[in-house]
Amino acid sequence: MMHFRIIEYGSCAYRDMVTLRDAILRKPLGLTFTEAYLQQEINDCLIGCYLTENDRELLTGCCILTPVDENTVQLRQMAVAPEFQGRGTGRDIIIFAEQQAISNGFRELMMHARKTAAGFYEKLGYKIHGDEFMEVGIPHYEMRKTL
Repeated sequence: MMHFRIIEYGSCAYRDMVTLRDAILRKPLGLTFTEAYLQQEINDCLIGCYLTENDRELLTGCCILTPVDENTVQLRQMAVAPEFQGRGTGRDIIIFAEQQAISNGFRELMMHARKTAAGFYEKLGYKIHGDEFMEVGIPHYEMRKTL
């Protein structure tokens, strides 16, 4: 059964989250995380999606919510393990992240979505704002949704 939890920065669960993000988001682009980059996440909301199997928790996906201002939070570093892609895991993570954002008083969620993922986010009600831009060497769109 899938369940969600907020991950504590620096914990073993956080290290698992970094490993998943590195494998899905960084290594394919020839990038790695620096400790300075990760240190910036200390006050973010770190979300993990888990599958409980044989009394073990398996991290299936994750994302980060970073406040932009008092009304807007940015979804970052969305990653789903390959064996759970296309099974609704990403959608469920977004729904949970939106609920977290609302419960923390945010009224808008924004992100820098990879161009290849824009259709996924559009199905969940996100709209492209502005022109395509390059980030980490690949095309992205800023996308937003009022919560």
